[in-house]
Amino acid sequence: MRKKERIVSYSAKEVSRRIGRGESRTDWRRVKAMPQAKVERLADEEEGPLPEGWESTIEIGVPEPKQAVHIRLDQGVLRWFKAHGPGYQTRINAVLRAFVAARQRAGR
Repeated sequence: MRKKERIVSYSAKEVSRRIGRGESRTDWRRVKAMPQAKVERLADEEEGPLPEGWESTIEIGVPEPKQAVHIRLDQGVLRWFKAHGPGYQTRINAVLRAFVAARQRAGR
């Protein structure tokens, strides 16, 4: 069963405000009481196992602001991203960001 994807963006100020007001909807007592093996099993069921080396992809910090551009994409490419639901532009950006990071690591 796949979790419905919902990508949202907040400024650093908004995040600080939300955390300060305690707006989490997570039942943290239930989470803390859950054995780690169950947490990992549920995560694998919902999202699939993490790929090898995922730790090296973590980025800490506030992302740069986005810039609106007009881009022409192949219909099949756009159709594939849109088929995965709302947030397709964010996913396209993530793929491009990963490509740039890989090239930068390779020194190109």
